[in-house]
Amino acid sequence: MTEDVARLFAAAIAIAVGAIGPGLGIGILAAKAMEAIGRNPEAAGKVQVAMLIAMAFTEAIAIYALVVALIIKFV
Repeated sequence: MTEDVARLFAAAIAIAVGAIGPGLGIGILAAKAMEAIGRNPEAAGKVQVAMLIAMAFTEAIAIYALVVALIIKFV
């Protein structure tokens, strides 16, 4: 019984910590992109493409954390 509780707690901590970093990173990234577009609207296309690629890489970290949490929970 205590092993199951410990496993669930470890999975919860893994996904919580693994989601905080990417969440903050994507928020900062979007804020800086909007700031750059506000300064130079002509470069909006280039900034948006770079922002979306960076967001995809940042979101991959959260997906890794989800996979680790699922492995902890079920394996």
